[in-house]
Amino acid sequence: MTLRASYVTFDCANPRSLAQFWSDALGYPIEEHQDDDALLLDPSQEGRGLFFQRVPEAKVVKNRVHLDLVADGSRVPEVERLTGLGASVFETFDRWTVMLDPEGNEFCVADGAADDGPAEGADVGSHSPLGPTA
Repeated sequence: MTLRASYVTFDCANPRSLAQFWSDALGYPIEEHQDDDALLLDPSQEGRGLFFQRVPEAKVVKNRVHLDLVADGSRVPEVERLTGLGASVFETFDRWTVMLDPEGNEFCVADGAADDGPAEGADVGSHSPLGPTA
């Protein structure tokens, strides 16, 4: 038996507006939309789809899962663009910025690099998907 990840699902108050933010942010078209949900698919078929579903409760704590986005080069222009779309900066580190989407969901924007990973021995800290360094 084999499983694969199909979508990353966002619980949200307004699926239409949050899907529009992420569509503008990633360039994924909105494939389907109903009052209580919306679906974005990566047109290159390299990434996972994003699904947005309306839930009655508000977000109250930090997400346990978040998206890590990598810029083609410096993340600074992307952080500025995303801020213009409605995101906000939460915290900035040497190689990435933690941001909040319009409904407060955390995501990271990292500087692009040839290997998209930290330099050997780099102190990437606890926010890295690789975990803290020894």
